[in-house]
Amino acid sequence: MPVLTKRDGRIEIVTVDYPPVNALPVQGWFDLAEAITRAGQDPEVHVVVLRAEGRGFNAGVDIKEIQRTAGYEALVGANKGCYAAFGAVYDCAVPVVAAVHGFCLGGGIGLVGNADVIVASEDATFGVPEVERGALGAATHLARLVPQHLMRTLYFTARQITAAELHQHGSVFQVVPREQLDEAALAVARDIAAKDPRVIRAAKEALNGIDTQHVHRSYRFEQGFTFELNLLGASDEAREEFLNGR
Repeated sequence: MPVLTKRDGRIEIVTVDYPPVNALPVQGWFDLAEAITRAGQDPEVHVVVLRAEGRGFNAGVDIKEIQRTAGYEALVGANKGCYAAFGAVYDCAVPVVAAVHGFCLGGGIGLVGNADVIVASEDATFGVPEVERGALGAATHLARLVPQHLMRTLYFTARQITAAELHQHGSVFQVVPREQLDEAALAVARDIAAKDPRVIRAAKEALNGIDTQHVHRSYRFEQGFTFELNLLGASDEAREEFLNGR
C-alpha cells in the first residue's frame, strides 16, 4: 500500500511511499486523508507522525495523471483530494508531527503548513512551484511558515527555502541529520503522547478555534483560480512544458 500506517505505542505513524518522487495521484490524496482522519478518531492514538519514504517528502500532485486524463476529471479529483488531505491534517483530533526530508513541494506544503509540529532533516527544502505549473494553491499554507512578504516572494518566483531558514522563522521546530529524522520526530511525538490525551485533544480543538486564518476557505478560494487558468488554457500549456523538460 502506498500509504502505510504503523503503531508505536500511542503514536500512529503514517508513511507515504509513492516512487519515484511521492507525487500523489488522486486516490493517494484521499487515502492519506482517510489514514490521518482514522488515526485521530482512534482513542488509543495520542499523536500522529506523518513521514515519507524515498527521495523526498512530497512532490505535490501527479501531473502525468492529469495530462493523460481526458477532460478535467483528474484535475478536479486532485484538487478535491488535496483539500481533503490538507484538511485531515488540520482537523485531526490529535496533533500531527510532520517529519520532512528532501523536497517538500506544492501539496507537501499544504500538508506541513497544516501540521502542528515540523521536524526536518538538513537536506529538506520547501517550495510552491505552482506558478510554473499553471496552477495556484498552498499559499494559504506557505503563509503559515514564513512572513507575508517572504511568502509572496517565494510564491511569485517559485524559489525554495531550506529547513534551516524555516527554523530561523520558528516554523520548523528542529533540524537534524537525515539519519536522525525519524527518531527526532518520534521524540517530540512521545513528549506529546505522554500528556493527558483529554487535555491534548481539547488543546488541538482550542488552537484551531482561535486560529486567525480560515485555512479551508482560504485554500478553496485559491483553487478557484486554478480552475480559471485551466479554462484559459494556461495550465495545460505549463504542465506540458514541465513534462517535456522546458
